[in-house]
Amino acid sequence: MTQVTFEELLDAGCHFGHLKRKWNPNMAPYIFMERNGIHIIDLYKTQAKMDEAANALCQLAKSGKRVLFVATKKQAKDVVAELAQKVNMPYVTERWPGGMLTNFATIRKAVKKMTSIDKMMTSDAYKSLSKREKLQIEREREKLEKNLGSISDLSRLPSALFVVDIMKEHIAVAEARKLNIPTFAIVDTNTNPNLIDFPIPANDDASKSIALIVGKMVDAIEEGLNERKNNKDLVQDEEEEETDEMKENNEEEENKDERRPRGNRRPRRPVAKN
Repeated sequence: MTQVTFEELLDAGCHFGHLKRKWNPNMAPYIFMERNGIHIIDLYKTQAKMDEAANALCQLAKSGKRVLFVATKKQAKDVVAELAQKVNMPYVTERWPGGMLTNFATIRKAVKKMTSIDKMMTSDAYKSLSKREKLQIEREREKLEKNLGSISDLSRLPSALFVVDIMKEHIAVAEARKLNIPTFAIVDTNTNPNLIDFPIPANDDASKSIALIVGKMVDAIEEGLNERKNNKDLVQDEEEEETDEMKENNEEEENKDERRPRGNRRPRRPVAKN
């Protein structure tokens, strides 16, 4: 896993915080200084926290668990969607559906409704509907696709949440905390890092900063998935070798049985004829 350099963080503008009057006192350990009324984030601490979060995500991916990416703000939408698709992870870039985690069964029903509409659209009954009814069904399908299309393959609760801007996504964070789901997030100087299990102090408003941090997290997930795949291949190869050895041993035993001389039998006495 390649470590992000100090220069990369600096170029991406990860060190820029919010105005001093907007700060959260819980962010004090991560603030380096104040300049022109703006707080500057300590990038060495950002580096350390990024490594910690990347290692945790790598382990989650290695054990086959799913991470849900949440970023509904304009600067992060496209970047997060593109990177999450790269590792085939679910993501929410439109409005966060309230109760998505705490009321997951209802969300699954909505996803199933979307698949049932898809099946209906290929049937003969759909062709016989009026133009207005078809339009209503198509609009409903588009709405469901927009809000839930990216989580359609999420059959159970995610094992972790990665959030960009916890102020904006406070409902998602609250739901994850209620269900004890580990949270990873980019935390700016106006947020409370104590709400997050793996906070990464950085600028959560600049698209470059978001792209750099989320990109490194996705690389860690990809590494974990590759390790999982390699381990599976190794186990499969070992099992094949064991079965081959067993076959060879069985064949050798069969050959030995064939070569082994049969026990000496006493010849039968001829029966005397009267």
